Amino acid sequence: MIRVPSKIKLVEVGPRDGLQNEAGEVSTANKIALIDRLSRAGFPVIEAGSFVSPTWVPRMADTAKVLAGIHRRDGARYPVLTPNMKGFESAVAAGAEDVAVFAAASETFSQRNTNCSIAQSLERLGEVCAAAKARSVRVRGYLSCCLGCPYEGDVPLTTVVKLAARMLALGCVEISFGDTIGIGTPDRATALADAVSAVIPRDRVAVHFHDTYGQGLANILAAMQRGIAIVDASVGGLGGCPYAPGAGGNVATEDVLYMLNGLGCQTGVDLDGVIDTAQFIYQILGRSPVSKVTRARLAVAAR
Repeated sequence: MIRVPSKIKLVEVGPRDGLQNEAGEVSTANKIALIDRLSRAGFPVIEAGSFVSPTWVPRMADTAKVLAGIHRRDGARYPVLTPNMKGFESAVAAGAEDVAVFAAASETFSQRNTNCSIAQSLERLGEVCAAAKARSVRVRGYLSCCLGCPYEGDVPLTTVVKLAARMLALGCVEISFGDTIGIGTPDRATALADAVSAVIPRDRVAVHFHDTYGQGLANILAAMQRGIAIVDASVGGLGGCPYAPGAGGNVATEDVLYMLNGLGCQTGVDLDGVIDTAQFIYQILGRSPVSKVTRARLAVAAR
């Protein structure tokens, strides 16, 4: 018998981490419709967008309008990414009650992704966390390249642990550990979960795995077997990383949810609603979902 937490918190990142990398434009109205559909499906957390420079991430330039237009379900949270104080102030002005900050476990990736060193990114992160605490805004942290960097190769777990402890001390109430280029395997996911749980309460650890080498679900299961109960996923498998050449998209929410349902885990999220939402957004994008579950359901329906 596989032993995993009985209740899993699914964090839907498609509207931000997924759509930010799309080549084609998605209208504000369709972004709002996407988030509202995800809300109705029962997600407890939906990443709604980001307040970053439109020069660098043009697909997120309308996040303030998106926040103003969505129907917020009672009990659900809608964090937005804020890389610095300018982004934080814009987010708060737009009505954000939750924000997310990020850092990288690789110096080269930090420079490519944020145009600053790891030390500088932590300084910015600390400023946002301090301002958020003063305004009772919840802060989630992201740490990327935890299982490897596209430029530096292997990343020492000691570095990941040190940075995670620092982010926790600065005020992140939850930290999501990312396999940004999707090279991890279950043994490495297990080692990551154990290492970070030694310095961070296990119930504040999340995993954010990409599926470049088809290991996303296996890595999530491995982390869950070590007691991790917060999982990031992206509807339809949307997403990737523009600063990580060759990186595939996030693990698909439907695939994760199908596995969780099979394990008897409680999520509060409706699988059919997620599949319908994946079809909705991919029709807008003009291509088919990469999710195996959605493809299987579509194939059955077409018989």
